Amino acid sequence: MEKADVIVIGSGQGGVPLAVDQARCGRKVVLFERAALGGSCINYGCTPSKALLAAAHAAGRARLAAPLGIHAEVKVDFERVMERVRSIRASFSQGIERRLTEAGVRIVRAEASFLDPQTVTGGGLQVQSPLVVINTGTGPAIPELPDLKGLPLLTNLNIFDLEKLPRCTLILGGGYIGLELGQGLARLGSEVHIVHNHDRLLNHEEPEVGEVLAEALSRDGVHLHLDCEVNEAIYQNGICALTLADGQTLRGDAALLAAAGRIPNTAALGASAAGIDLDKQGYVVIDEHFRTTAPGVYAIGDVARQPAFTHVSWEDYRRLQAILNGEQRTRSDRVLGYAVYTEPQVGRVGLTLDQALAQGHRARAVTLPMAHIARAIEWGHDLGFYRLVVDEDTDKILGATLVGYEAAEIVHVLLAHMQAGSTWKILEQSVHIHPTYGEALPSLARLLTQ
Repeated sequence: MEKADVIVIGSGQGGVPLAVDQARCGRKVVLFERAALGGSCINYGCTPSKALLAAAHAAGRARLAAPLGIHAEVKVDFERVMERVRSIRASFSQGIERRLTEAGVRIVRAEASFLDPQTVTGGGLQVQSPLVVINTGTGPAIPELPDLKGLPLLTNLNIFDLEKLPRCTLILGGGYIGLELGQGLARLGSEVHIVHNHDRLLNHEEPEVGEVLAEALSRDGVHLHLDCEVNEAIYQNGICALTLADGQTLRGDAALLAAAGRIPNTAALGASAAGIDLDKQGYVVIDEHFRTTAPGVYAIGDVARQPAFTHVSWEDYRRLQAILNGEQRTRSDRVLGYAVYTEPQVGRVGLTLDQALAQGHRARAVTLPMAHIARAIEWGHDLGFYRLVVDEDTDKILGATLVGYEAAEIVHVLLAHMQAGSTWKILEQSVHIHPTYGEALPSLARLLTQ
C-alpha cells in the first residue's frame, strides 16, 4: 500500500491542471489514466475534430464560392488530412505527459477502481489518500438496435484513425457531434446520411437553429432523415445497411457512425465500494462544491453531469482548487457559453427566451437576420441570425443565440457583457468597427428601442 496526498482518476482538462498544481505545491500526487493522456478533448474530441474541420471547411467554402464568382475544383487528399489530424493530436498528448512529469506527478497507466473512499487500485498498485478527484468524463452511447453490436461501428473514439474516406457514411444522431462530423465528411467527399429520431437537428436548441443548419447541410449534399427510427441494422460483405421505420434502406460502406449521446465513464470505478452515489444514468452525484457522497472524494467535469465542454471542465478545476484553498466557489458560478463548429457556427450563451420565461424572468427577445448584416452580405455568409434575450425589469442580458460565420468567436462579446453584469443599453451605446460581424451586436440591441 502506497500513500499519497492526492489521487486523480482521469487525465481530462480538469484533472491534469489540478494534479499539476497540487504537485507543484509539494504534494505527492498519483494520477490514474487507462487510455491516452489528455482525455476526450485532445484525443477524441476538440483537437482532432477541429483539425479535421479545418480541412473540411476549407474545401466546403471553395466549393460553395460560385455566388462570389469563384468556380473551384477541389481535390481532397484524405490520407494527408488524417495524418495532420493525428500528428496534432499526438503532439498535444505528448505535451500533457511532459507537463505532468515535469511537475512530479506519478502517472499510473491503468484503469482505477475504489476499494474504499480513500483507497484506489489499478495496475497492480494500491494507493491511499485523504483526497481523491474523479475526472473520468463520458464516452459514446451505443444505440440499442438489433444486430448493432456485430457491426464495425465508428464513434468519436476511433473515427480519427480512418485511413480511407468512406464512400458513404451513415450517422446515427443529429446532435453537435453528428452534425460536425457529418458536414466535415461530406465536405471531404463522402456521401453522408444523418438519421435523427427527432423532428429537428440540435433539438435541444431553439427550432430556428435546426432549420438553419438543415439548410446549410443540404447545400453540402447531406441527406437528412428526421423524426426517423431504425428498425434493423445489418452488416454483410463490407456493407452496412440500416432499415428505417418508414421502409427506407440506407447502405454505407462499413461506415456507421454512432453519435447519439454520451454516457458517464463510471462502470469500472467501483463506486459502491467507496459509498459514492451514482444517479440513474450512472453519473457521479455531487453537491454545489463538487463533493461526492464519500468523504474526501470529489468529482469534476461531465462525469458529474457538468456541461460536457472542455472549458467547463477546466473551470471546474479552478473552482475546486479554490474550494480546497478555502475560497467561496460553486459548480455553476460563471456564465456558460458554448459553440457548435458547423458552418454556419452556433454560438450560445446563457438562456433562451423560453428558458428565461420558465425561470420567472419578464423577458424579451429580438432577432437580426444575417442577411441584414453588411459584412455577411459582402462575404456571402448571409445564412443564420443573431438573437438577444434580455430582462425587461433590469435590462440585463440573459442570453444569446448566434448562428452565423464565426459565431463561436462573436458570442464572447455577449458573454463578457453578461459576466460583467452589463446591460443591453451599454451594448447598444457601444461603437463597434465597420464592417465586421461584431458590428451587428449593437444593431441587435437597438432593436429593443423600437
